[in-house]
Amino acid sequence: MRLRWTLGARDDLVAIARFIAEDNESAARGWIGRLRSQAKRATRFPKSGRVVPEFARDDLREFIFQGYRIVYLIRGDDVFVVSVFEGHRQIRLTDDDLARTEE
Repeated sequence: MRLRWTLGARDDLVAIARFIAEDNESAARGWIGRLRSQAKRATRFPKSGRVVPEFARDDLREFIFQGYRIVYLIRGDDVFVVSVFEGHRQIRLTDDDLARTEE
């Protein structure tokens, strides 16, 4: 399986990195690397993440990594990371966001 990142998920990573970099640029790079590494797990074991409770779709799953939710969509041989955000925040995905993985 191939890991792909939606524009929204990339924007999420940039926002997280900028926030952490305000205090420590090195820590920001390390943290983003760890989040990306966790997302790669989905290519090896796509069904190992839990079903996202707000959507209850078998193809939309997530990993929780140190308080962050890494939400991904399984489409054929591709895994699309669609969002990365702090777990205490509300999920900001719509069906339109998920449909954009088909483009």
